[in-house]
This record gives sequence, C-alpha cells and structure tokens, in this order.
Amino acid sequence: PEPFDADEYIERLAWRTPGGGSKGGAEAFDPKRLLEEFENHIEELKHLDEKIQRRVEKLEHQCHREAKEFAHKVQDLQRSNQVAFQHFQELDEHISYVATKVCHLGDQLEGVNTPRQRAVEAQRLMTYFNEFLDGELRSDVFNNPEKIKEAADIIQKLHLIAQELPFDRFADVKAKIASKYHDLERQLIQEFTAAQRRGEIGRMQEVAAVLLHFKGAYMRSDVFEDTALLCQRVNKQVGEVFQSPETVMAKLIQNIFENKLQHLLPSILTFLKPRKPCVSRTTALASKLTEFNLGSDKHTFLSKLIKNIFSTYLESYIEMEKDYLRTRSAMILQRYYDSKNHQKRPQGGGDTPRFREVQQGKAAMLPPTGETITLHAVNPCRVLRVNQFLSLCVVNQLSDPSDLPKNAFSIFLLLVEHLCMDHIDYALEIGLSAIPSADAKNANLYFLDVVQQANTIFHLFDKQFNDHLMPLISSSPKLTECLHKKKEVIEQMEVKLDTGIDRTLNCMVGQMKHILATEQKKTDFRPEDENNVMIQCTAACSKVCVYVSRQVERVRKSMDGKNVDTVLTELGVRFHRLIHEHLQQYSYSSMGGMLAICDVAEYRKSAKDFRVPLVLQLFDTLHALCNLLVVAPDNLKQVCSGEQLTNLDRNLLHAFVQLRVDYRQARLGRHFS
Repeated sequence: PEPFDADEYIERLAWRTPGGGSKGGAEAFDPKRLLEEFENHIEELKHLDEKIQRRVEKLEHQCHREAKEFAHKVQDLQRSNQVAFQHFQELDEHISYVATKVCHLGDQLEGVNTPRQRAVEAQRLMTYFNEFLDGELRSDVFNNPEKIKEAADIIQKLHLIAQELPFDRFADVKAKIASKYHDLERQLIQEFTAAQRRGEIGRMQEVAAVLLHFKGAYMRSDVFEDTALLCQRVNKQVGEVFQSPETVMAKLIQNIFENKLQHLLPSILTFLKPRKPCVSRTTALASKLTEFNLGSDKHTFLSKLIKNIFSTYLESYIEMEKDYLRTRSAMILQRYYDSKNHQKRPQGGGDTPRFREVQQGKAAMLPPTGETITLHAVNPCRVLRVNQFLSLCVVNQLSDPSDLPKNAFSIFLLLVEHLCMDHIDYALEIGLSAIPSADAKNANLYFLDVVQQANTIFHLFDKQFNDHLMPLISSSPKLTECLHKKKEVIEQMEVKLDTGIDRTLNCMVGQMKHILATEQKKTDFRPEDENNVMIQCTAACSKVCVYVSRQVERVRKSMDGKNVDTVLTELGVRFHRLIHEHLQQYSYSSMGGMLAICDVAEYRKSAKDFRVPLVLQLFDTLHALCNLLVVAPDNLKQVCSGEQLTNLDRNLLHAFVQLRVDYRQARLGRHFS
C-alpha cells in the first residue's frame, strides 16, 4: 500500500462532506458543517486508536508469555540433553573399561595358549623323532600317501632340528631324517609332474606350496619366474668367470627359450591361468632380461627369440586348442559317467533293444529312476565352463584380431556340442525315457530334478555367453550366428523339457487317481448309519492332499520365475478335473453330501498352496456345486441361481443333482425341466 498522506486524507474528507468544498460546488461552503464533520471523524479515529492499542497490548502480552514458556522448554531440553550426555559419557567409559578387560583377558589367554601349543608341538615332534631313533616309522602320517602334505611339514621341522644336533652322537638318525626328507621331496615332485600332465591346476598349486619349503625344490610350474631368477643368480658369476659374459648370457637365454619354453609351450598355453596369458608373460620376461648384458642389439635378439618359439605354434594354434578342448571335454564327461557307473548309449539310436531296456527300466547300467544322470548334472558343467573360459582367454591373446571372432565362435560351438548336446540333451533323453507311465504306482518322478539342473546350467551358460563371448564378437557378423545358435539350442531343450514336464504331470495325476481308486469307498458317501458319522474328510482325500502338497513343493524347487505359475496352473487344472470326475462316480445321501463337501473343502485348502487364482476359483465353484448334494429340494432353484453357479451350464448342475439318492423320490428333475 501507498504511504499515508495526512493532507490528502483531509482533502478527501472535506470533499466528501456536503458544503465542504472550497468553491464552485453545488452547495455553498459551510464551515460549521465541515468543523462538525472533522470533530466526529477525530472522535472515530480516537476510538479506533484505542481499539488498536488494546489489541497491540494484548498481542505483546501474549508474545511475552509464549517467550517465557519457550525459554522454559529450552532450559528443560538443555537439562535433558546434559543428562543424556552424562549417561553417554558413563556408557562410553564403561565400554572402554570392558574392552580393556577383554583385551587383557585375550592377552592372558594367548600368553597361556601359545606356550601350550608350542609344548604340544614339541611333544609331537619328539614322538616322531623317537620313531627315527628306533628305526621304525609306525605313524600313519609317514605311511599313508594321502597324508603327504602333513608328513612334509613334519619332516621339514625334524630336518631343521637334526641340523643342530652333534654329528658324532646322532649321525644315524640325521641320515634317516635326511633320507626321508629327500624321499618326500621326490614324491612331491612326481606328484606335481603327474598333476601337470593331467591338467589339474589346483593340485599343482597345492603341491607347489608344499615344495616351496624344501630347499632342493625348483619351481618348474612357473618357468617364467624361474628363468628370471636363474639369470639374476648366475649373471654375476658369469661376469667373473668368462671373458665374454654377454655371449655366454645370450647363449643361456637362447637355450632356455629354444629348449625349455618351446617344448613346454603347448601345455603352458592350455593350463596357464587366464589372467597371465603365455604371450604376455613371455613378453614381460623378455623385458626383464634386457637388464642383462646380451650384446649391442639385445632388444632385436629377444624379439627374434619370441617370434621363433611362437611362429610354428600359432599357425595351427586354433586347431590344436579345439582338439584339446574336444579331448578334455570328452574325458570330463566320461569320467563323470564312470563315477555314476553309467554306460553312455549313442544318441538318436532309435528303437533299439538297448533303448527299449532304458525305457522299461531294465538297463543294467541305468536304474529305472534315472537318478544316475540327473542329480549332479551341474558338476561337469562347471568344469566344461572353466575349460571354455580358459580357451576364450587364450584365443583372445593368441588370435590375430581379424580371426578373433571366428575363433571365439569355434570355441563356443564346442561348448554347445559337449555341454548342451552331449550332456544336457543326453540327460534329458535319459530323463524322458525314465518317466514312468501315467498308470504306474508309487512312481519316482526324477525328471523334475533334471529340470532343476537344466535350469541351473542354462543360467550359467547364459552368464558365460554374456560375460566372456559377447565382448569378443559383439562388433562382428559372428554375433548374429552365435545368437541364432544359442536360441536354436535353447528351443530344442525347451521342447524336451515341456514334453517331460507334461508326462510328469500325467504321472502325478495318475498317482492321485490310483490313491482315490484304492482308498475311496462307495460307503464313504452313503454311510449305513447316518446318525453315527463324524463330519470330516475321508481317508482318500487326506492322502491325495498330502501327495499334492508334496508335488507342489517339488515343482517350486525345480523351477523359477513364470515357469512355476505356468506348471502349477496346468497341474491345478488337471487336479480339479480329476476330482470333478471322481465325485461324479458316486451317489450321495444327505450325510454323504456333507462328507463330500468336507473333502472338497480339504482339496480347496490344497489348491491354496498353488497360489494360482484360477485353480482356487475352480475349487470354489466345485465346492458350490457340492452344496447341491445337501440343499433342501425347495431351495435348489435359489442355490442354482447363486453368484457362483448362475453362469454354469444347466446340464452340469442337473448332473450333480442327479447324484443325490433322493433325486427320483423328491422329483428333483422338475427344477431343471
């Protein structure tokens, strides 16, 4: 708003007052009237001022009161905060005190335990030392080849102790300990060599860690590190002994490259850890060797050595890698089948006697359960995936950039062949052939285990495809081929999985049907004594519900995602159809109808385990249909027009009413005419 102007305000007031204008107005100037108007207005302003003043004083008083209350609250909060802070300080001091006590107690326990452990270890070593004194090694640790690691640890400690003993008194025992020391070292070296030939990297690392502590051990598992260490060790001696040390060092390095590296190259390229590929480590070794005096042009000399040892191998490298991967994969799978005492049959063999035996569960090497192939399908999968991962890494290092996508695609096809076709597809065929017929009794449904394992392997297969293969082919035409091949394989597997699941569901329904046929009696729904019947579900119903709950749980464990709902929906629909048809085989008295309702209520509880709305809705409708078995004849029409039954076919409703024993007597058919 604009600032208050007193002159303008008085001018406007005079102008509005009749006779208040200065001149030229409609009425003559009347000073008395104007004075009277001013006095009245002044009085109004005084009253207004007093009113506003009272309001200001009231607000000021209220403000002072609230300020005092707020100040009191702040003081209370400050006091509470101070108390809380004191409590925190006390708690912190208590925690520090307890922590100090715990640390002190820990130090005391360690001080007691460490000498005790040393005493126990000393006693143990004295026991073994006595065996060497007696000349008879009775302990199992020295006679059991599986405990060679523990024996190596003991003999190393005894060897150190023996070196401190006087020779004249302990010559014999020192010789025995030294003999055992070298014997164990020789065994470990042999074990390392055998593991290297078998390609067991983990075992090689394990043995190498033990060999490290033997003074005579030479770490032949890592020729690159050994070469650098050897050159460092002999460089000074070569300079002191020979007149042309650069020529001698160059000859030594040339011999290592041509006589050691070149001969070990095939196995090194295959077994080397992925993160330290052979080419990179050879180049790194050459860089280390440049610090030695090898002549005037040592860089050219070393580059020529690298080119010479790799050139012949790289010309046929990818074929060698593929041959190795084929052999290795076949060996892994065969070892797995041997461990399961299973003789693999040719795939696609048709209706041979052997195949018919498998179908009938009579094959000597394959029990009818199919368990030998399905329950541990993921074990060879992991090994095959590791082998392909190693191959992809080596391909990435050794392939020409233009050949990289093609070579990676070749390795991928081998994984598809050995993992997907030779193992998973074969397991699916065996699983399919082992599924019993729908009318088999007490059948073991192992195909769900096949589904679970196949699902796990597919996830691993897809992860490796995305993590390791895609980066190598993502910008090449091979990407389309890989995606097409992957899709083709998965679709082929899905067809067999769908077939097996469908047959398995048929077996489940067949088992339910068998339970109902053997356990359900006609007298269950037409009891002889209507007045002496317990209103509860029948024995047949209880057994079926237990069986259904168990199968629902198996399906949930075997599948994931939307597949669970899809399979459970199909199983639930078949379960409902079976119960619906089963109930129509009997006639029902009034009390029998109540028992049928109890059965359907129990089936409905099992249907809730499916967690599928459609299945629950079907059993809700079936429950409503069963009410037709007990409702009074006069109320039939009203019940049939109820919410759950009004949309059903009249013939279906009529069929249920016809199951009542009083159908003809009460002329119930007239309600449907």
